[in-house]
Amino acid sequence: MLPGLMQDRPLAIIDILRFAATAHATQEVVSKNVGEPIWRSTYAGTMRRVAQAANMLAGLGLKGGDRISSLAWNTHRHFELFYAAPGMGLVLHTANPRLPDDQLVYTINHAESRVLLIDRNMVEMSVVR
Repeated sequence: MLPGLMQDRPLAIIDILRFAATAHATQEVVSKNVGEPIWRSTYAGTMRRVAQAANMLAGLGLKGGDRISSLAWNTHRHFELFYAAPGMGLVLHTANPRLPDDQLVYTINHAESRVLLIDRNMVEMSVVR
């Protein structure tokens, strides 16, 4: 580390959630997905779920530098991936479900991801079949 820098370690996005889980552990996190009930948790609960997601990704054999894609709406599951993937050194490509099928297929293929994670309500999309 160079002298005079503000912190003694690299800043990582997972540190934001770690701080929230400690300083605001009981603060509510609320999410809603199409066709599902409202989902409620806390920052501490979200941190536990992020750890579970990271363990699941590691169980798939993923390691730092690997790319994964997600095809999901902006819900708690996607929020958790935003921290789990970079927290373990993965690159997260968020595929835009509003793109036309040909562009969506192109961006997912271009990302060269090892894994595609999708929301249940995206399974019926013709591009995923």
